[in-house]
Amino acid sequence: MNKMNTPESSYELWRLIGRVNHSILVQRQRELRKHHIAIRQLWVLIAITELGPSATLAKVAKELEREPNVISLQTVIMEKDGLIKRIKNTPKSNFLKLELTEKGRDIINASRHSEAIHKILGSLPQEDRQYLDSILNKVLVKSQKYHEVFFASRNSPLLQNIFPGTGGEN
Repeated sequence: MNKMNTPESSYELWRLIGRVNHSILVQRQRELRKHHIAIRQLWVLIAITELGPSATLAKVAKELEREPNVISLQTVIMEKDGLIKRIKNTPKSNFLKLELTEKGRDIINASRHSEAIHKILGSLPQEDRQYLDSILNKVLVKSQKYHEVFFASRNSPLLQNIFPGTGGEN
């Protein structure tokens, strides 16, 4: 058995990925302070921008791999801050379309470039960057498949015994 492919080595690699992510996020958040926006809010603004006119609460939640109620709470705050508009299809509708305000577009434009991210990741030779990109995408795909399998099995009797209320009641 390969010594590097053990549960312990996987755990240490997971911790390293978390530490790298946290370190870069901290640096990015420091840059965003001058724009008075949290990184989670920036991600929502970017998702709305990328989705364009078809941006809805559900699509943004799916794009960001977050629960719709989490994104809903975030967008309420962002609307109060003047970054986005939440538009109901009809007065009684739960369907929310999301649009950037001028202030939101200004923040997106001002925050597009990150000196910190470029200095950190730009220091890697192109070949290393491509390899890192390839490896991280493999990990992401595997993680997403695991997530899908876990949530697809939420209706299993075994899982419901372990985690009551996890499925079947919708």
